[in-house]
Amino acid sequence: MHNPGTPPCRHAVRIRALLGPCALAFGALAALASAWTLAGTAPAQVGAPAPALVVPQLDGRVFDLAALRGKVVIVNLWASWCAPCRSEMPRLDAFYRHYHARGVALLGLSVDEAGDRSAVRAIMQKFSYPSALAADARRNDFGPPLAVPMTWIIDSAGVVRARLTAASAVTEQSLEQNVLPLLPREAAARGW
Repeated sequence: MHNPGTPPCRHAVRIRALLGPCALAFGALAALASAWTLAGTAPAQVGAPAPALVVPQLDGRVFDLAALRGKVVIVNLWASWCAPCRSEMPRLDAFYRHYHARGVALLGLSVDEAGDRSAVRAIMQKFSYPSALAADARRNDFGPPLAVPMTWIIDSAGVVRARLTAASAVTEQSLEQNVLPLLPREAAARGW
């Protein structure tokens, strides 16, 4: 028990210093989610039409989810400070390189702040799929993620078919199970 007249334990100060930014980030995401709901915009839901997403990519081209009808689209929400996000990126990249020509589109949508653009760019130089900052979105009706990583899979008709979270991480198996059935048979049959 801490006596109010004595200085706090150094470990407690360190723990508070480490947890402070995480609590602030979680609080900010929760506040955004509440504001989103109050504004009348429901976040994406499996089985429903995909929400609008229009955002300039880091390379300057515009990603417009509605313009990608006819393709299976993967939208991966991630952050530069998120270790689980960074660990699944090579799997996403391998899947994208293998299936892009067969009708798969992928966007890595970073939830980092606009001031972290250079860190996001540096990370994405290692990968072949496009990326963007959510902070730059012209329209993002997906709503803020409650956690990252979060991956949405949208079929060629524009319907959300799956949501993968940290609990159902992006793996080769989860991508195959959720994306391959949505591809034309000849594209899916070729496998990795």
